[in-house]
Amino acid sequence: MNWQAQLIAADEDFAGAPLLRQEFRLDEGHGAVTRATLSLTAHGIVEAWLNGQRVSNDLLTPGWSSYEWRLRYATYDVTEQLADTCVLGLALGNGWFRGRLGWSGRGAFYGDELGAFAQLEIAFEDGTTQTVTTDESWSAGPSDVLVNDLYDGETIDAGLRDDAWLKPGFGADGWVGVHVLDLDTASLEPYIGPPVSAWNELPVQKMWTTESGKTLVDFGQNLVGWVRARVHGPAGSEVTLRHAEVLEDGELGTRPLRSALATDRFILSGGEDTFEPTFTFHGFRYAEVSGWPGELRPEDLTAVAIGSELERTGTFRTSDPMLNQFHENVVWGMRGNFVDVPTDCPQRDERLGWTGDIAAFAPTAAFLFNVDPFLSDWLRNVALEQAHHDGIIAYVVPDVLKYLDLPGSFPETESTAIWSDAGVWVPWALYQAYGDERILENQFESMVSHVRRVRSLLSPNGLWDTGFQFGDWLDPDAPPEDPIKAKADFGVVATACAYRSAAILAEAAQLLAREAEHAEFVELAADLRSAFNEHYVDGGRVFSDCTTVYALAIVFGLLDTVDEEAAGTRLAELVAESGYRISTGFAGTPFITDALTQTGHLEDAYRLLLQRECPSWLYPVTMGATTVWERWDSMLPDGSINPGEMTSFNHYALGAVADWMHRVVGGIAPLAPGYSRVLIAPQPGGGLTEAETALDTPHGRVTVRWIVAGDELTVDVDVPAGMEGVLRLPGQHDRALTTGHVSITVPIHPLVGEGR
Repeated sequence: MNWQAQLIAADEDFAGAPLLRQEFRLDEGHGAVTRATLSLTAHGIVEAWLNGQRVSNDLLTPGWSSYEWRLRYATYDVTEQLADTCVLGLALGNGWFRGRLGWSGRGAFYGDELGAFAQLEIAFEDGTTQTVTTDESWSAGPSDVLVNDLYDGETIDAGLRDDAWLKPGFGADGWVGVHVLDLDTASLEPYIGPPVSAWNELPVQKMWTTESGKTLVDFGQNLVGWVRARVHGPAGSEVTLRHAEVLEDGELGTRPLRSALATDRFILSGGEDTFEPTFTFHGFRYAEVSGWPGELRPEDLTAVAIGSELERTGTFRTSDPMLNQFHENVVWGMRGNFVDVPTDCPQRDERLGWTGDIAAFAPTAAFLFNVDPFLSDWLRNVALEQAHHDGIIAYVVPDVLKYLDLPGSFPETESTAIWSDAGVWVPWALYQAYGDERILENQFESMVSHVRRVRSLLSPNGLWDTGFQFGDWLDPDAPPEDPIKAKADFGVVATACAYRSAAILAEAAQLLAREAEHAEFVELAADLRSAFNEHYVDGGRVFSDCTTVYALAIVFGLLDTVDEEAAGTRLAELVAESGYRISTGFAGTPFITDALTQTGHLEDAYRLLLQRECPSWLYPVTMGATTVWERWDSMLPDGSINPGEMTSFNHYALGAVADWMHRVVGGIAPLAPGYSRVLIAPQPGGGLTEAETALDTPHGRVTVRWIVAGDELTVDVDVPAGMEGVLRLPGQHDRALTTGHVSITVPIHPLVGEGR
């Protein structure tokens, strides 16, 4: 782009939500307009109007990137909105740039002033171009927004609304000038990922008055967004909505929000008002309503769910309604946390792009939705943060923790297993799902930088056994107040993860014909594997002897054949000793069912998956959960909230088992990256009598349905044209699949249990 625009700020802040406007006429004598394109970004978040109409339904533009080095801009075709006399209007909010971030209680980490940057290029049929840009000739004034913050909510005064500012000839009483802010236009980049938008609306499911006299509404689903309210009442009266995910003791359960207020206030104009707080978002299922004039009706409130625009690609259903609900919880948890960056949670004073969460969840995400653009955009931030931090991939990206200065929270950031490994594991998951080597090319230097950084941290014995590690974070046996105290030895977890990253990078280097790097990381992977076995493995027993260390050692390929068999047996013993309740945290949970399956313990994997007692994947479903929880026991069986200071009811990381469900229960897995070749290999078990899975791959749609009836298993498969497939069923020889529909019935395998 040939940038002519300047970043401008209002001379008055106007409560952190100024309006900016420019009136102009189309140049004459050049014929009809052939195309008009608006490029738009901000320090803060911005919404644009042209001639009284919203330019786009996008929300929270330009999102959250590593603002120090990268500010994204959006581009819109506005040809149809032009007139002879035009008014271009911009509304600003604090967003991530100046709003609160993290749990320090502070904000404005990236800058003190909100700014808007817009360039409108109008092409005429004679080939000339008229350019309208933000500059010092613009004017600024107040909006109807009095408070806006992503964590705390929004206050809107409908009595201040006046759309005259969007019309020609506006008097601009009380409006002021603008001034230019510094902006390096070299930092401007187009979006790689999708915009944020509203994707669903939910009506009120239930409304009641609590014992304390509070009015509560239940939307029936834990979601991310806000409540749209339609209300008529006396001018100046105020309606307040507080949001929360759960109830406790019959009231709104706000303790898990920590310092986030999650409260919207609507001041009435005296007429029919509609309020929609688009400069904030909340994670909630319930809302507490106070100050409502007259009778509150269910139709007065609508929950609006927002998130990055993602195309759904994968579906999954079985004969077990509770398992289906869990899978739906995984989907809703992902949608709520994929709001421009992949966040840990959407409700409390955090909402950060924790790298460990997406490292665990990326394969599941890439099946459920086309997340290639979304995660490619985020990985661009990963590489930038890393390039400015000695090759370290931080705990969160964008890395705002470096500004928080919170003594005692964490040591100074250094590479750490799983979290920093996201820089390797996420692009590899995207490559496996979509088959596009460009993601490896784009991220290769970042991947190399991470693994070399880890190599520099190894002890003389070849292990990664020093420094801070999150380890098997949120092991269910850890104390609620100290989630880092896991059973798994930190060095075992870190060394296993270092091996996996080195092995992946060696393979990526080979694919990209990077011969020197291929040899370098093949050697490093071999050294790590050797050190792991020398120091941590004894006759198939892995040091610290808990489920997570066996799961990682088996799935990552760290063990020789004899040791792997013994480790699988020991893993199955530990799972049985736990009563088939979950005993893994962030490190082990994505891999434990695969480890059991790989070593011949499929039914143990099913028993673990279908367990309903706490801790388990289905326990939250028995408690009415509609998203995946942060802790296995975020809510205790008596309905009270976990006493730990950190408790969320919408975290996707522990839903990473859905990847195993798609491949092993559903039966769809890539035989080649991007599914140019597909493996159809359902392994029924656990008493399930049927399952149906579908995936829109880059090569077309694959569907698998299987039914167990009596002593027979019937599998129906549809493979798109041009895709090679292999059908692999328990106790049967592999069969080549051709294009089209295939149905086959075989004797049931002995491991398939009783019907549910």
